[in-house]
Amino acid sequence: MKFLDEAKVFLKAGDGGDGVIAFRREKFIEFGGPDGGNGGKGGDVLIQAVDGLNTLIDFRYTQHFRARKGGNGAGADRTGAGSDDVVLKVPVGTVVLDEDKETVLADLTRVGQKAVLCRGGDGGHGNAHFKTSTNRAPRRADKGWPGEERWVWLRLKLIADAGLVGLPNAGKSTFLAACSAAKPKIGDYPFTTLHPQLGVVRLNASEEFVLADIPGLIEGAHEGAGLGDRFLGHIERCAVLLHLIDGTQADPVAAWRTVRGELEGYGGGLVSKPEILALNKTDAMTPQARASRIKALERATGRPVLLLSGATGEGVQPALRALADAVIAYRAENAARPAAPDVIRAPAPPPKAPPEPVAYSDWGDEEEEG
Repeated sequence: MKFLDEAKVFLKAGDGGDGVIAFRREKFIEFGGPDGGNGGKGGDVLIQAVDGLNTLIDFRYTQHFRARKGGNGAGADRTGAGSDDVVLKVPVGTVVLDEDKETVLADLTRVGQKAVLCRGGDGGHGNAHFKTSTNRAPRRADKGWPGEERWVWLRLKLIADAGLVGLPNAGKSTFLAACSAAKPKIGDYPFTTLHPQLGVVRLNASEEFVLADIPGLIEGAHEGAGLGDRFLGHIERCAVLLHLIDGTQADPVAAWRTVRGELEGYGGGLVSKPEILALNKTDAMTPQARASRIKALERATGRPVLLLSGATGEGVQPALRALADAVIAYRAENAARPAAPDVIRAPAPPPKAPPEPVAYSDWGDEEEEG
């Protein structure tokens, strides 16, 4: 299945049903009075996070979603039927943005969470609604109110506990394959990984976390160079980042600064996340190169640097232990925060003009009640 993490869709809630003008006409009842019923409510448009989906490919070719109009009222004070809601099913982690791609309407972070994006219009009043002691035969009915409509952007941000960052060909996919059951494409050339990959890391029977691998960053990625920074959104929810640096290159400090610069340019709080540094591909380094590059990185970053090799497994377990500890601390810190509501009501789009009332002449002549 093709991976698609962004889509633009048009949503239109159902209009309300029209109220009607009607009068009771039965044998032996000379002055029955008005009995036109109200219209039914139009259907809403909702979005719901469901399990089993990991892409927005369903919205690649189907981009317009409309709910049905409410039923019209009828005589004998019968109210029109309300229409069913339209529910869009999306992966967990989907963010709904307004047409400006900045205003967040909903952020669906758990299975079953819903958001009401467009509300259906209310039904119009029938003429029975307008009867009074002085106006016993009203000849007015209202049309249903129009349903809300809007264009929205759907953007998928994968739910992962830890994320891998680094320059292209830093060994991120090899590391992911070494510590999980994921089988990403691995090659000795830049941009082997073209789409985000997820793997479940199990340290023991009670400890596990989800690790995300994204395509490598290059200088100018936040301005669109290479594959750009569009995939950085998939690690915004991560508790910790593992920054892999290719130990075989001449200047690992420059590589670290390049990636940090791109994280800062992207924003989203990535530059402030806890970061674990690891010098990868130690199996291809001499002992002298290891010592000199570790010393240079620690002096430049001011933090300890791990040594590992995804190809041989050297140093992988200590790196996973450090990631797991950071994930556990993050979960404990966020356990006390209130959970997001099950149903989110998005801000309404700009209102439309109210419908014009239906004139009596539109419905034919009726004898006025005496």
